[in-house]
Amino acid sequence: MPELVAEILDVDALAFRHRVEWELEANWKVVCENFLECYHCQVAHPSFSDVVDVGLDAYRLESSGLVSSQFGPVRDDASKHFDVAGEIARSQFHFLWPNTGINIFPGRANVSIGPINPLTPGRSARFLDYFFAPDTDERWIAEFLEFDDQVGKEDRLLVEGVQRGMEARALPDGIVLQRSERLIRHFQELTAAALS
Repeated sequence: MPELVAEILDVDALAFRHRVEWELEANWKVVCENFLECYHCQVAHPSFSDVVDVGLDAYRLESSGLVSSQFGPVRDDASKHFDVAGEIARSQFHFLWPNTGINIFPGRANVSIGPINPLTPGRSARFLDYFFAPDTDERWIAEFLEFDDQVGKEDRLLVEGVQRGMEARALPDGIVLQRSERLIRHFQELTAAALS
């Protein structure tokens, strides 16, 4: 993962700028699995999908060892939500098993990182630490954080809805989509191996 990140970003040149903390009414594994697929993005995250091309042929998924990675190119008309001009021309989203998410968005140098921690079987805690280049314009950071907050609010609705559905026990189990959810399968295999 460090090599993949280094292809687009010098993390040593970034400085901590902001932390966001929140809790979700969802099991930590549900929150992790939501992070690990983006076929829901076209419907659930319209602004994100306007910035990052999440189409099956454009959005790349890879897993190796304890790392699951997603790579999304920037759309040509992406600047309507925040200014994507900058040194980062494509996004990278990494998950370090068992519970750490790392986000790199297009535009100016940025990374956010944080864990997904279980509190109870139906509640999780998250935080994200945001890092930017020291000379990054404050207005750009504010627009970026507003954009990222909107995506987070959309994900909250999704994972809390999934949790309610699981608690209803209407379906005994589900299936994993081979192509779109292969990072979820990777997560589940690592988790099952750790528990056995």
